[in-house]
Amino acid sequence: MSDPALHHPVLCCPTVEAIRACVAPWRQAGERIALVPTMGALHEGHLSLVRQARRQAERVVVSIFVNPIQFAPNEDFSSYPRQLQSDLDLLATFGIDAVFTPDAGVMYPAGFATSISMAGPAAAGLEDASRPVFFNGVATVVAKLLIQVAPDLAIFGEKDFQQLAVLKQLVLDLDLPVMVQSGPTMREADGLAMSSRNVYLSAAERALAPGLSRAMQAVKTGLAAGGTAQALIRTAETELEQAGFRIDYLVLRDATTLGEWHGHSEGRLLVAAWLGKTRLIDNIAIAPVDPDGQIKE
Repeated sequence: MSDPALHHPVLCCPTVEAIRACVAPWRQAGERIALVPTMGALHEGHLSLVRQARRQAERVVVSIFVNPIQFAPNEDFSSYPRQLQSDLDLLATFGIDAVFTPDAGVMYPAGFATSISMAGPAAAGLEDASRPVFFNGVATVVAKLLIQVAPDLAIFGEKDFQQLAVLKQLVLDLDLPVMVQSGPTMREADGLAMSSRNVYLSAAERALAPGLSRAMQAVKTGLAAGGTAQALIRTAETELEQAGFRIDYLVLRDATTLGEWHGHSEGRLLVAAWLGKTRLIDNIAIAPVDPDGQIKE
């Protein structure tokens, strides 16, 4: 694997032809290739995935592309943080082998007319309820990235938990020869899940934002003490609303199917809420219930 101590300029590949030419000799040499897809504005959450990729593969490619087709007209595509040069400088300290930096014209040239329509975990009534174009856009761009780079391994963060389930389904259904791995959610010291969109928060909102993870932890603790999910979630919703959050959803689902959780498999507590003009998402794992009705730890 490449040495992170070598702070060399990152090899940028702005076109499909360039990235394919870059990875071809690695593949010919039998080297394992990992891809970390991102939309840039990199933070420690992304970097944890890069570290995971370096442990798993001889070669690591990071893609940086703000994907327009996953944004609805009323969403933040135009204002989404973009800082390509600082992202490249940061990746150079990791000795990344290549960064795929296509623009919209490369990914969606004139006449582009194909998209992927997702159901299953993409129709779980979570992100899809608020963002109806989101998962078709994500599935389309990720399918293109996997075909363009043809990695052995692709790594995505668990913070976007429904997205992770959707992409696992995509790879399974289309028989794409790539292993999908997940990396744990990285958090600030006060518990807030790291996100590129956190920069939208005002100072006052940033001080309130960790309340989201605290509310989830309170539900988890209550479940472990024998409380009922419905009552605990209702209490958490009330406290979040009183603190100034506007909740899209706070639900407990089966971690594998994203359907109803019956307690005998791992669950996932998922939340999306607005704080001012910023939409925050997060999730935590909930252990199965044992035969005595207690949460397994």
